[in-house]
Amino acid sequence: MSTLSRPARKTFLVAHVVVSVGWLGLTLCLLVLAVAAAVTGSEETSAAAYRSMRIFGDWLLAPLALSALATGLVLSLGTPWGLIRYRWVLIKFVLTLITATASVFALRAGINEAAAAVDAGTPVTDPGGLVIPPAVALTAYLFMTAVSVLKPWGTTRWGRRAAAANRRPARKTVAAPGAGRTG
Repeated sequence: MSTLSRPARKTFLVAHVVVSVGWLGLTLCLLVLAVAAAVTGSEETSAAAYRSMRIFGDWLLAPLALSALATGLVLSLGTPWGLIRYRWVLIKFVLTLITATASVFALRAGINEAAAAVDAGTPVTDPGGLVIPPAVALTAYLFMTAVSVLKPWGTTRWGRRAAAANRRPARKTVAAPGAGRTG
């Protein structure tokens, strides 16, 4: 992929920050709702929390997770940072891929299962089970935020190879004796 123009890079950077912060905020909301549902003594509060989680999960979770993944991928491939040149970029990408997949498939399934149980009038079998995934995800997002700001760890071996290839001097071509002389 070619390098993004400055306006395009800034546009993707703003979009990435906005959707990533939105995903972090959504995860915090899901965590608060899961804790409220798990610890409350009120069935009404618990049911409202699970139903709210379902609305957030169905409407926001996949779009925010996939948008954060897509904009991060475009930024990494369209800037000198690259996807595999720096450890912090690679770690962020892998964690985003893992958390997006887990959010879209596992967390949403758990939320929908709990909301369906509430709708059917049956108790949620493991109310604490919806507390752990958003807590782990929130920790991962905070870690990724810190990594984005601090940019630790340097280059990967692929990044070092690319840098070494760029530093090698170009070979000079030697002209044949007498070439270029005029008469």
